Amino acid sequence: MQNNRSTFSILFYLNTSKTKKSGKCPVVGRISVDGKNTAFSTGLEIYPTDWDAGLGVAVGKSKESLEINKKIEVCKSELSGHYKTMLENRGYVTAEALKNALQGVGTKQNSSVMREFSDLVEEKSKSVGILITQSSLVKYQVAYRHFKEFLMEKYAVDDIPFGKMDLEMIEEFALYMKIDLRMLPNTVRVNMKPLRTLVKRAFHKRLLRQDPFFDYKPEKIIGKRRWISYDELARIMQVEMKNATWNFTKDMFVFACYTGISYADLYHLKHSDILEQEDGSRIIMFKRQKTNVASCIPVLPAVQAILDKHRDSQFTGWGGKLFRMQTLTIMEKHLKEIAKAAKVDKCLTFHMGRHTFATTVCLSQGVPIETVSRMLGHASIQTTQIYAEITRTKINEDMTKLENRIEGKYKLAQIES
Repeated sequence: MQNNRSTFSILFYLNTSKTKKSGKCPVVGRISVDGKNTAFSTGLEIYPTDWDAGLGVAVGKSKESLEINKKIEVCKSELSGHYKTMLENRGYVTAEALKNALQGVGTKQNSSVMREFSDLVEEKSKSVGILITQSSLVKYQVAYRHFKEFLMEKYAVDDIPFGKMDLEMIEEFALYMKIDLRMLPNTVRVNMKPLRTLVKRAFHKRLLRQDPFFDYKPEKIIGKRRWISYDELARIMQVEMKNATWNFTKDMFVFACYTGISYADLYHLKHSDILEQEDGSRIIMFKRQKTNVASCIPVLPAVQAILDKHRDSQFTGWGGKLFRMQTLTIMEKHLKEIAKAAKVDKCLTFHMGRHTFATTVCLSQGVPIETVSRMLGHASIQTTQIYAEITRTKINEDMTKLENRIEGKYKLAQIES
């Protein structure tokens, strides 16, 4: 990072407007950086006749004058040391920051990147279950490890001052993850988020003068949401597996296809999350683990059938939970076998159930995107728009309906020859 050296000066003068009864005046220091000044008290006093206003020092060889000049020199030396340290560690200096450093205020701010990163991870660990999930904490821990390894690999250091953190280093870290660690763009983005949080935190603590992420442009990721068609969903629903556990996995995937509930939320779903309304219909209402946003989903017939099937089965959950879910890894292995048995030529993942609910079950059937957003528990409708990929079948259906509506209504005028 290029350090912008500031114009820096120190001046000592007498505050004659506060002359003591003894006739002495307070010695005041003034720090100037880039044209901005701040004054500080030295705690020293001297007679105006014993002071050289031009040099800003005491005159004479009395014990008092020598002692005052010695303290002034120590003060200048300390300020010069703080100036060099701040310029090296932070890349910028202010008069107020020098004054605070001299007076011992805010000295903790001269922190390093990895030390602050460690503190951030510790803060996040204390927030698990309150503000963030355990999986979110893991992302911070992994990003911390990757950045520490990056510093050692590229710079042969295990820590750096914040003054070294700039756009060039951020871009180098992104390239390191992509080339050296062979991460996909989305994984790079996931690991960059904690670092961005760290930098924003440091900026607010005034450890950084400018946000180095301001001009950072990550590689654009064009997300492709995968889902299954109604025909594929029907084949999956009808297939019967020999293993009861695999059949349960199939039921949970179908449940996700008709509710849009993610694995993490389905794992924690409770009987108390199912509410009966005045008209006798039932809804599933809960707060999503990922966003803490409320999700409200109607219980469709296929969903009710699964609820009835596993009300008192070997897969009924404990402690009020609806289901006794297996790990995501195991269930996704089952889905591969289920896809083969149902002759679905797609690599099924559990999250495809959520995409299928958004596209095949809802948007392709004309459900408004605002309603879908509420059911999916999205914090912003922009997130829902990612799911709004309309299938060619839906487009053909819409155009056929339009054709039927306008048939015979519009005719070209016949021009007589």
